[in-house]
Amino acid sequence: MSTTNDRAKRQSIINACRQMNQSGLNQGTSGNISLRHGDGMLITPTSTPYEAMQPEEIVFMNLDGAFDANQRPSSEWRFHRDILKARPEVNAVVHAHPPYATILAIMGLSIPPIHYMIACAGGDTIRCSPYATFGTQELSEHAVAALEDRSACLLAHHGMIAIGPSLAKAMWLAVEVETLARQYHGCLQIGTPPLLSKAEIENVRARMAGYGPPDE
Repeated sequence: MSTTNDRAKRQSIINACRQMNQSGLNQGTSGNISLRHGDGMLITPTSTPYEAMQPEEIVFMNLDGAFDANQRPSSEWRFHRDILKARPEVNAVVHAHPPYATILAIMGLSIPPIHYMIACAGGDTIRCSPYATFGTQELSEHAVAALEDRSACLLAHHGMIAIGPSLAKAMWLAVEVETLARQYHGCLQIGTPPLLSKAEIENVRARMAGYGPPDE
């Protein structure tokens, strides 16, 4: 039987999914969200409209990949699991297909340091991983590598991932990544944008410690 905390976590995932679609960060059921929970994770089910999703439909999965055979987790559960296994400080993973981040991902472009807010993602770039078929272990390995010392990445010909110590933080970062993607896309319509130095991004990172929503 679900505990009150378990149910609250499940509902927070549903609320975040609906928020993604209402804000335009995602369309349909193509995005997915997971939260660390005990010795495993809670993750959105596959192909379920967010508007109709119920807390009981959120899938609990062990980090060895085991789950209730009566449930169907998101097809992208592998990179959710592998990110949580590789990054013990991370408690939430948000995956979406926002328009501008996806445009850059289709072009295989990482986001360079065009704006100081890129520091929110942990470094002076937001990397774009190589392409791999959705739901595969190969895609998971590419995602984990692209997220090394970062909190966000793009997935070539696919979308983006944002991670954080809380769901609020990961959702906030996902919005920031899409904003940066839109800014970079706009700059490319004019020409090659000037970039901030790695030293300046490190300076900004130090000054921005604790920036954004609380870690809960």
